[in-house]
Amino acid sequence: MDDEVRPHRARLVDNFLFDEGILQMDWPTYPPDMNPIKRVCDILGRRVAGRLSPPETIPQLESSLLQKLERIPQSLIDHLIDSMPRRWATLRSVRGNHSPY
Repeated sequence: MDDEVRPHRARLVDNFLFDEGILQMDWPTYPPDMNPIKRVCDILGRRVAGRLSPPETIPQLESSLLQKLERIPQSLIDHLIDSMPRRWATLRSVRGNHSPY
């Protein structure tokens, strides 16, 4: 995999990988939108923030997070995971630039 960071793109490295028969795969430098757990954390954060009375203590926050996490359907998490091949294809098609995810 190649994240296109300059040292990984050096001609010397490319030549070595070619000589060793190592196939390079394009890889975006930093794809935060490709991490399903970040989406789950975003959903969780929005649900906690949407409470009528926000948590005021660490134990209240922990309790609220656990309650809200238990209410996120497993099917939603499964869908996020199952969508990864489509997300990667989209990200590759936009060459690592902004994607709708």
